[in-house]
Amino acid sequence: MDKNSLQDVITDVKSKRDALSLAHSALKAEADQYNKCIILLSLMNGFIETTKLKMKWDGDEVSLFPIFLSSLIACVSALVKFKDFPSKMETLVQSSAMLTGVLTKLRGHTELTDDMKSEYNDALEHLEVAIYPDARKHFLKQSHKNLIDIMKQDKKYFKEIQEIKSPDYVPSDTSSEEDNEKPSISIFNRHKQSIDRGTQTEPLEELEP
Repeated sequence: MDKNSLQDVITDVKSKRDALSLAHSALKAEADQYNKCIILLSLMNGFIETTKLKMKWDGDEVSLFPIFLSSLIACVSALVKFKDFPSKMETLVQSSAMLTGVLTKLRGHTELTDDMKSEYNDALEHLEVAIYPDARKHFLKQSHKNLIDIMKQDKKYFKEIQEIKSPDYVPSDTSSEEDNEKPSISIFNRHKQSIDRGTQTEPLEELEP
């Protein structure tokens, strides 16, 4: 689709920048899983070595466990080095930074110039180099969905703001909607539920006259 207006180009750059951020987040999560595995195996190896010394275990079977864990740690470490997570994430960060710079310049203009089109095309090349086509398709699809949801939420927000500013506005009871609303951050949700349970189950003390 041809993008001839400034707003179309801004939206396209924003979605592609978000796709790079999503790719970086997914790659970082995968790298963290490997690092957690290495840390866990190292702790288990240290625990077995310390226990073996304290309990004075000299059996051949017990001696094989540290060797097995050390070999497993070496295999996972080699796999992490082979995947080259830091280099891939650095490429994504640099490409995302370039798209952010182009986006900032576009927002500072009132019309789409030839120079802006040239920088936009350079940004597209960085995106195509940073992510393989199959991964680019996946993250762009997710980015487009998120951006559409954000725009819908913004439109709903500004519509409600206009309704509130109206002199005929009458506040409605939204307690039922708030009760049914599910927070997006699960740790905050768990903390809130634990507090609510404690408040509801804790008996009220009667005040003495």
